[in-house]
Amino acid sequence: MYQYTDFDRQFVRQRAAQYRDQLERYFAGKISDEEFRPLRLQNGWYVQRYAPMLRVAVPYGEISSAQLRVLAKIACEYDQPEAALLAQAQDRQEALGSVPVPGGAAVNTKLKTGYGHFTTRTNVQFNWIPLDKSADVMDLLASVGMHGIQTSGNCIRNITSDQLAGIAPDEVADPRPFCEILRQWSTAHPEFSFLPRKFKIAVNGAREDRAALAWYDVGLQLVRNAAGELGFKVLVGGGMGRTPTIATVVREFLPWDQMLNYLEAVIRVYNQYGRRDNAWKARIKILVKAEGQRYIDAVEAEFKAIVEHNGAAHTITQAELDRVSASFVAPVVAAASRKDAKVHEIVRAAAEADPEYDRWLQRNVLDHQQPQLRAVTLSFKRLGQAPGDATGDQLDLAADFADRFSSGEARVTHEQNLLLPWVHQDDLPELWHAARKAGLARSNIGLLTDMITCPGGDFCALANARSIPVSEAIMQRYEDLDELHDLGDIRLNISGCINSCGHHHAGHIGILGVDKDGKEWYQVTLGGSDGTDLSGPATPGKVVGPSFSAAEVPEVIEAVLDTYRQVRAGDGERAETFIATLRRVGIEPFKAAANAARFTAREVA
Repeated sequence: MYQYTDFDRQFVRQRAAQYRDQLERYFAGKISDEEFRPLRLQNGWYVQRYAPMLRVAVPYGEISSAQLRVLAKIACEYDQPEAALLAQAQDRQEALGSVPVPGGAAVNTKLKTGYGHFTTRTNVQFNWIPLDKSADVMDLLASVGMHGIQTSGNCIRNITSDQLAGIAPDEVADPRPFCEILRQWSTAHPEFSFLPRKFKIAVNGAREDRAALAWYDVGLQLVRNAAGELGFKVLVGGGMGRTPTIATVVREFLPWDQMLNYLEAVIRVYNQYGRRDNAWKARIKILVKAEGQRYIDAVEAEFKAIVEHNGAAHTITQAELDRVSASFVAPVVAAASRKDAKVHEIVRAAAEADPEYDRWLQRNVLDHQQPQLRAVTLSFKRLGQAPGDATGDQLDLAADFADRFSSGEARVTHEQNLLLPWVHQDDLPELWHAARKAGLARSNIGLLTDMITCPGGDFCALANARSIPVSEAIMQRYEDLDELHDLGDIRLNISGCINSCGHHHAGHIGILGVDKDGKEWYQVTLGGSDGTDLSGPATPGKVVGPSFSAAEVPEVIEAVLDTYRQVRAGDGERAETFIATLRRVGIEPFKAAANAARFTAREVA
């Protein structure tokens, strides 16, 4: 993974020192709330429903064991609110009531502290750090080259990519060097620090789109033209939120060395013409949708001016690409040295005799560019913890696994899990045994309970409804692994509000929290896609009808899945997937089943 230079390290340390000075002046009354707000936001500090929330950047998902250990320390020592604040927050959440689980049980909100949360954009969030300790946390992060710079605000946010970047067997080219060049170019960019709205870029280097490119403000797909030259297909104007929009292809082929010059043109035109009078209409997707070809023509004209008249200052040289690429040389991985070969053989035999190990190999272990290696996903989707949450102890264990089995590296995934990218196939039995003991080896990757869930109304001040109790209720109902594996590949995504941080639009089943008369309601969509081979071309799901109460949602999901089992083709391992069945038979049988699960008839929300 990329190693920070002296310049990088100095920049991050100076930014942390600058923030400490700003914080001290704020508490001394020398800076007002209004003046301090943009300063903290530019460093990733929000004020949420009950306490400050810190968003830590993890560029394109790569994270070292040393960084994981610092995150673990922050979780254990700093993600700890005062007892009175936690009690007050717990009382307010309990007042919202429980979510029933089909079969008689119920889920109540139980707020927890001392953990980090993996997000869909491969960041890590903390929900309970007191603001007066925030500068200490910034210093800790800086000690391992981490920060919260540009994880908030109307700027170019964290660059994301495929979690299998650099190791995927279907890769055209490694996207990580280009991601890193983008990170360096966009950090503290003087022209693009105050855009009309936040701006998100994703880069994919594989033939399969595992980075959800069409849902981003800009998506860059590495391709080769007929002459074998490397370049990018450029997509612009994707986004979720109130107006889900699939990005437009504005360039079928852009030479790789022009990536920054072209992006400068894309963002300059947006910066000039994007709406600033209405936050809901300020994203680039609105501009692209409204202007169409005129927007593309304006970008091409600006790009031509940059190249022909302005000197093409950001053309990437081969020397620069080589310099950055040198940080991404694959490690030489051998099987772990065995102090006791007999113990290894016992562990291997025990694993291979356990049916659950075989399921884990099928769901959590992926092929690798190097035949003797594997990529292994640690599942952070389990009962009793919100999807994507990792306690301090679990972060420490993940760091240990990275050191022991993956050359000191892990990756935060788009689906809110952790992936170990450099695991030798001979080490799989030991890794499975250790991860199982830690509760991180559940073989549910890609299945229903591997759901994407935002923090929702339990923490977020913007949310209309809670996400976590709903996800827990569904998790409890579908705890049985036999049933999960029978249902097969299903993407279920939950957002607590229209901002769509849980990517509900792209879920095969999407759940969106909405506000109706001051109460929590949930809209259900079906048939969404993130653009993967399984899901098909990116598309937003379709709403099945009026919103449902929290109590109805688990029943609705059960009704939809029961319908799938009734109408799917094939059986067992040859069973038709949920999304394929939905597209074959149409939405109507599922829509009817969902609406039949209502407790009483209601008006449209």
